[in-house]
Amino acid sequence: MKRLDWNALDEVARREALARPAQSRAEALRHGVGQIIAAVRARGDAALREFSAQYDRCALEAIAVDEAEFAVAEAVLDPALKAAIREAAERIELFHRASALQPVAVDTAPGVRVERMLRPIGRVGLYVPAGSAPLPSTALMLGVPAQIAGCREVVLCSPARADGRCDEAVLYAARLTGVHKVFKLGGAQAIAAMAYGTDSVPRCDKLFGPGNAWVTEAKLQVSIDPDGAAIDMPAGPSEVLVIADAAANPAFVAADLLSQAEHGPDSQVILLSPSADLLARAAAEVERQCADLPRADIARQALAQSRLVLVESLVQAVEVSNRYAPEHLILQVAEPRELLEGVDSAGSIFLGQWTPESVGDYCSGSNHVLPTYGHARSYSGVSVASFQKQISVQEVSADGLRQIGPCTATLAAAEQLEAHRRAVTLRLEALA
Repeated sequence: MKRLDWNALDEVARREALARPAQSRAEALRHGVGQIIAAVRARGDAALREFSAQYDRCALEAIAVDEAEFAVAEAVLDPALKAAIREAAERIELFHRASALQPVAVDTAPGVRVERMLRPIGRVGLYVPAGSAPLPSTALMLGVPAQIAGCREVVLCSPARADGRCDEAVLYAARLTGVHKVFKLGGAQAIAAMAYGTDSVPRCDKLFGPGNAWVTEAKLQVSIDPDGAAIDMPAGPSEVLVIADAAANPAFVAADLLSQAEHGPDSQVILLSPSADLLARAAAEVERQCADLPRADIARQALAQSRLVLVESLVQAVEVSNRYAPEHLILQVAEPRELLEGVDSAGSIFLGQWTPESVGDYCSGSNHVLPTYGHARSYSGVSVASFQKQISVQEVSADGLRQIGPCTATLAAAEQLEAHRRAVTLRLEALA
């Protein structure tokens, strides 16, 4: 990890210090994804089978997971893992129900009622990666809020293994959260299938979930196509920024950094501290702990583009963090809530030495599908609201129109929209 002194850097160097690894949107990637999408739109299931053979190295007979496969998955899964999945689902549901939007009705003037009603998005598509490691936790993070929102149909795609089956834990989590249909599809072809529909896969209104560069590019392409589908958020590689004070436990800090570095070679981790000693001790711990990791090679690639940054104070650390806008922000300091008020941009925040980012990934109850690559400046993580539409309703009585009609007519006239003005004044004349 590269060590830097923030206050010794000029503005150009500071931008470079907080630069993410180059996100792969090269022309070759855009073209390749475009070809996959076009093939799926043109040839449907036949193209899906060809891409599954090419990329996932499996020959799919049936694209959809059938009841027998769900039953086998539940039967063979370790009882302890099933219990952990159920436990996590309960906490995720508890938090998401409590934080869900509620209908609103307000009288903004006598005789003028304005309401907000909530309706679920009709059909949603969930993508659960299963490349180097399957992610049943993502099935929970997407399936639970979709279920609470009441979506009419929930579709899930996850890549099949070479034996033509989906990961058993992903299937168990999908069934537990009420997912209606699961398809053995991965990559850009899965996104294309859910966005446009095939004979097997129904067309979805909105797509959710993380993925590699191909999946991310496919989501972006279908989201800007009027015939495609909306998406949850733009995303990039996973990342964490840790702010630690001099008293922080360097072993805990290192473990948090490595927990993100092992996600993938394009992940990024940053440590900010006003203590040079803490930075040095944490760096040594990273080296020591990394050596024992099964995914050490992946973590080392991520660490090569990560940073240890010396700042003058914890307040300045928060300022730097806001500039970076991390997916995950860990405040491993003695009084983390004293810094919380100053945080403007972060996907999810973890307070104190006993709150590793891992609990948010799995079972604290918060959602782990979060904005990355600086999008936390303007996007929020997935919630029940992500699966809903907010529709406004207004009802005006005769007295209410007398109250607000003149204001409406004046503003319409100022904007030179005469028909707007007359829609009000004709009614006011009728009331007179």
